[in-house]
Amino acid sequence: MKYIHITFLLFMSMIISTFFSSCENVLVPTDENLNTEDRLSKDPSFSEGLLMTAYLRVPSRSIAFDEVATDDAVSNNKTNGYLRMATGQWSASFNPKNMWDNSISSILYLNKFLTYIDQVEWKWSDLELNTLYKKRFQGEAYALRGLFGLLLLESCAGIGENGELLGIPIIRNFIEAEENFNIPRLGFFESVDSIYADFDHALKFLTMDDYVDIQNPEQLPEGYSEFSVSSYNEIFGKRVNQRISGRVVKALKARLALLAASPAFNLQNETSLWENAAMNAAEVININGGINGLDPNGHTYYLPAQINRINLDNNLDQKEIIWRTAMSVSNAIERQCFPPSLFGNGDINPTQNLVDAFPTLDGYPIDDATSGYDENNPYVNRDPRLSQYIIYNNSVFKGARINTSLGDNINAKDATDNSTRTGYYLKKLLRDDINLDPVATTSLNHYNVHIRYTEMFLIYAEAANESWGPDGKAPNASYSAKEAIAALRKRAGIKQPDQYVASISSKEEMRDLIRNERRLELCFEGYRFWDMRRWLMDLTEPAMGVNITDVLYSYVQVESRAYNNAYMHYGPIPQREVLKYDALIQNKGWK
Repeated sequence: MKYIHITFLLFMSMIISTFFSSCENVLVPTDENLNTEDRLSKDPSFSEGLLMTAYLRVPSRSIAFDEVATDDAVSNNKTNGYLRMATGQWSASFNPKNMWDNSISSILYLNKFLTYIDQVEWKWSDLELNTLYKKRFQGEAYALRGLFGLLLLESCAGIGENGELLGIPIIRNFIEAEENFNIPRLGFFESVDSIYADFDHALKFLTMDDYVDIQNPEQLPEGYSEFSVSSYNEIFGKRVNQRISGRVVKALKARLALLAASPAFNLQNETSLWENAAMNAAEVININGGINGLDPNGHTYYLPAQINRINLDNNLDQKEIIWRTAMSVSNAIERQCFPPSLFGNGDINPTQNLVDAFPTLDGYPIDDATSGYDENNPYVNRDPRLSQYIIYNNSVFKGARINTSLGDNINAKDATDNSTRTGYYLKKLLRDDINLDPVATTSLNHYNVHIRYTEMFLIYAEAANESWGPDGKAPNASYSAKEAIAALRKRAGIKQPDQYVASISSKEEMRDLIRNERRLELCFEGYRFWDMRRWLMDLTEPAMGVNITDVLYSYVQVESRAYNNAYMHYGPIPQREVLKYDALIQNKGWK
């Protein structure tokens, strides 16, 4: 046995020796099949991945449901982050509205992409297409960088601990791991100017408002006359019309201008800032045919009839939509929000506060003596948007009557964990042709909206009223703030002529109406949270609901709002970032 063992070892040593002599590098590690930065300049699809990563990080306002953190809604999910914010847990360490990480990382991706655009051969076989790719990609990258700067500004700008109005850190290059991340925040208006610069630079390349196929050389936009029609259509044609376009950039400029003009940031109430916002919004409205171009179905863009008519092959999209996500098949939002009798979780519950904001059919606020509001029949003779957006007691939804009155029924207020806490269920954004019955569940097309035309009307109305009063007009507009709001209310179904709008003569009265119309038109689309803050409103108004027994309506407080008006009109910088980087100044009051 010993002999055999020694012989075997000698045999193996000979094999190993031979192996090493013939393969002297066998133990030297070979290159792994991993992506490296060098690939960015050699592989167009890999390089474009940086841009697409930024696209994937664009948040959709319309499904966040941060209204739960406002006076417009509560949630029956006690772990909901926005519920926790509203009831006293918002801090620099717990912030569901944090846009810091997503925005900063997206900006870094875009900066890296911008450094490689000129190095990549996007179409090595065709110089003309290669040049057009570079132009479009630059436009998209600068536009997206501006967008993420705007999102960061909205969430983090504010009065710093040093008493100054601060904006955001401006990062214009990719920062390597070993480089300096300790970048201070610029002043608020320096930050605004930097974001404007990105948008304006994007418009040098995205010179057409939309991605459409053109028919002849005369239609080639400024700066593109040297290219062929076929090449232009290949890169800037309708096949890419879900990407960020010139029209989208102009709409984002209007949104930025409104933020800068708002009371929380326009501390001296400079009229020029309001004028700028009005003119930016008017420019976008005019693209769509002016005030008469308002989509008659724009306020119900989420209904099956509007979704099903979209046919991108024929360039047929909703006139209301400026920018949206691509279609996806789902039933997630219905599962979250349908009443429990329809197999939903009833998660988002509109408040009595919001219900009371809807006027009567005549257009008057319900507390106006001439409104005709009947407190014993509170849902009768109301603005049609109330029944379109909210399920109230005895509403018919999906052919079923929804009873929210107190009693022994699954939809009743506080009946089960999935029942409403306010006496109301959400209806807006939901497809009523979805079935959640476990034996016959269906999923259908949905999309999420980034920007729609209604927002531009509301931006224009707010800014024009502050600039020129209810009846004044921007230099590039043929319509006033009052006319813009009247158009939205007429579309909504307010009885015509709209006597309430006609009665308004002061800037202050018009301001109140505009803010209320913005609340109604954009409810559950992710605006109310920051609107209340940029207007410096009282954030502590409690969320109210209704108890219904027989025909008696009693209104009750459902949830407190534990905000501090002294500093919570501005969001915090993440505390971990402030602790890591001494150049970052936290907003006043946050810990």
